[in-house]
Formats: sequence, structure tokens, C-alpha cells
Amino acid sequence: MSVLRPTKKGCGGGCKKGIRGGMMRVLIVEDEKKLAGFIKKGLEEEGYAVDHAADGTTGLGMAKEGAHDLVVLDINLPGLNGLEVLSRLRRQRIATPVLLLTVRASVEDKVIGLDAGADDYLAKPFSFHELLARVRALLRRGAGASAPILEVGDLRLDPARRTVYRGDQRIELTAKEFALLDYFMRSQGRVLTRAMISEHVWDYQFDTETNVIDVHIYRLRRKIDMPGCPKLFHTVRGVGYVLKVEEQG
Repeated sequence: MSVLRPTKKGCGGGCKKGIRGGMMRVLIVEDEKKLAGFIKKGLEEEGYAVDHAADGTTGLGMAKEGAHDLVVLDINLPGLNGLEVLSRLRRQRIATPVLLLTVRASVEDKVIGLDAGADDYLAKPFSFHELLARVRALLRRGAGASAPILEVGDLRLDPARRTVYRGDQRIELTAKEFALLDYFMRSQGRVLTRAMISEHVWDYQFDTETNVIDVHIYRLRRKIDMPGCPKLFHTVRGVGYVLKVEEQG
């Protein structure tokens, strides 16, 4: 495969901002371990956060979580093939941009992939620089789409305008607090462990020796759960935290 290695390291002068306010996150669904590892490393060196799934079933589950700004999807996958994964995503109205990777390079194959809902198509072998250019183009296109307003009870978060309201009162948040709240609101009613929060908001493996997550959540819940308002943040002892509206009984 012809591959031109990127030269920039780390965030290359600034991390790309994604749907959670943190780094732009790309999901690679590719069963060729060496290729997936190379793409992952290259994108990370360009400042993207990258997740990997090695089969279609796992990739579909991860893509459905809505935590990614882009999916790089191979067609020939074990389990569900890439076209089936793509079709199921589109049937469920998941509009995350999808870049198809495949050895199938005929016009007919490209038409099938694009008609299934792909946003772009790249045939193997390919240059990493071409892949990177297509990734940038798709992310720019996706950034222009309107993002839905998230609501939990009387708490509202507008990802596009980056505003948060509790009732009629606007709440000022830091960039990290905004990303954290965005993740909780997209996971409404789901218990999030510290490891899950670390991976999605901080993009590093959870360190059991630090309390940085607990400190940020403490500060965030003080702003969200204002006096006189029903509590939305809840601690699940020994597990993590959950954002939900308590049932009145």
C-alpha cells in the first residue's frame, strides 16, 4: 500500500474540536490490524482522537452511540459487512459522515456504496495524505450541519451555539465542563463510569490515582443543580455518575 507518513506530532499546533467540544473523534472500522493501526496512528498525530473496531457488529454498536464525528468504514468485514453497517446506521437516522474503504474500485461498486448512504469512497491502496484530505473535507462538511438541542428536564444544551440553560437562566461553563455535560446529556439515564468519562472527554486511559474527574463533576453539578431546582446529577456509589430526571413518587 502506498502510504505517506504525516510529519506532525501530537495535536500539530491545536487539537481538532469535535461534537463534544473536545477533540474530533474518528471511528475506524477495519479488520486488517496493521492497516487500522497505521491509520489510527497517523490520525492521532494529526490531532484527532481515534477509536477502532475490528468487525462490523462492534463497529455498528460504537457508531450508534453518536460519539464520533466521522466513521472510516471498510466494506469487507467479518460479521456485518460495511454496506450493511452503513445501511443500518442510515435507517436509524444516524447522519455521522462515513468514508468507505475498499479494494472494490469499479464505478458500479462506488455507486452502490454512495447510494447506501456513504459520504465519500476511497479505494485501496491509497496514500495517507489523500485519506487525510478526505477526512478533513468530510469533517468540515459535517461541522456545518445543524446539531440538535439536547434536553434533560429543564436543562438545555445547544451544541451549535455552545450555550446551556437551566430553565430561563443561562449557565456559563468552561470548555471542559461543556464537553462533560454534552457527554452526560447524550447518555441521559445511563450510568457513566470514571473510565468511560475519561476516554470520551479527556481522551486518555483512566488513572485510578487521580480525582480530576470527580473534581470537574463536582464543579459542574454545582452549576447545574442550583438551589430550588430538581437534582439532575446523581452519584451511583462505587460505579460512577448519571444524569437523569428523578421520577416523582
